[in-house]
Amino acid sequence: MPASHSVSSIVHLLPWGVVALVACAAILWALLRTGLAWRLATDIPNDRSLHTRPTPRVGGWGIVPVALVLIALAAPALWLPALAAALLAALSQIDDRRGLPARVRFGGHAAAVAALIAVYPADVPWWALAGMAVLLVWLVNLYNFMDGSDGLAGGMALFGFGGYAVAASMSAQPDPSLAAASLIVAGAAAGFLLFNFHPARIFLGDAGSIPLGFLAGALGYWGWREGVWPVWFPALCFAPFIGDASVTLLKRLLRGEKFWQAHREHYYQRLVQSGLGHASTAWIWYLFMTAGIMLAIWALQFALLYQWLVVAAWVVVLVVAGLCIDCRWRRHVSRSGPI
Repeated sequence: MPASHSVSSIVHLLPWGVVALVACAAILWALLRTGLAWRLATDIPNDRSLHTRPTPRVGGWGIVPVALVLIALAAPALWLPALAAALLAALSQIDDRRGLPARVRFGGHAAAVAALIAVYPADVPWWALAGMAVLLVWLVNLYNFMDGSDGLAGGMALFGFGGYAVAASMSAQPDPSLAAASLIVAGAAAGFLLFNFHPARIFLGDAGSIPLGFLAGALGYWGWREGVWPVWFPALCFAPFIGDASVTLLKRLLRGEKFWQAHREHYYQRLVQSGLGHASTAWIWYLFMTAGIMLAIWALQFALLYQWLVVAAWVVVLVVAGLCIDCRWRRHVSRSGPI
């Protein structure tokens, strides 16, 4: 598609993102202003937290209703992902307030993913769909693991869904509905980020992180199914998030630890604890997200073999970055002792 047409497509859809930003910010401002935010869900710091004061976990109350209403208006073809995200938000809000057994939470996540794939099956073997379902369920949950540092989860949503919107407009098979839905979620994330960047006044909470994780997977799956982008593209857009959560989980599993329990072993947590702080850590993650998304969009013009070579090269870069963080962490621990 000509670049000029791609730019005009994004500009035409931009008001949806602006409306999402303003509406989300207005809701969250009202929740904070009235004090209702603290009654809905509050994060109480413990010895595994990066924060020292109670902080409302109400980001989902702004992002989810705004994104889902606007998606229904601008991209009705994506009604099922929007509906499933709303149901997951409701389930997660109950979990935020009262706590739910893990089997109930994961059962809800699996049901949402199964419904998506059953209603919109891709033209691939059943085993490929089963593998995709497992990956989508993991993506739903990993977003929740990464909601622990100022500006991180909100920024990742802004950049990741923004990358989706650009790619859906520039693709050889553009999808205006997908571009609009992605831009709406990115706009809502930007509204949340106004209150989430350091010093954070709110966090996403399960009612925000779980639906965002689901939408990241569902819209990525939709774009792959419709031929908008190859299967690797969504993973590259969210690669720093996916890499951090996945490697940390694998390390804990290999040590026989209970991976679902709270901890401070993520790479972003170690950067914060080793002296960089919340704001600098967020900017480093934004840099990696921006570079990865630009690389992914650039690679779309190549033949399939070269696309996968680009993916492999970026994986090497992220692995090296992780090793550097590990080295920094070991030096920090050797100076100050275990944290």
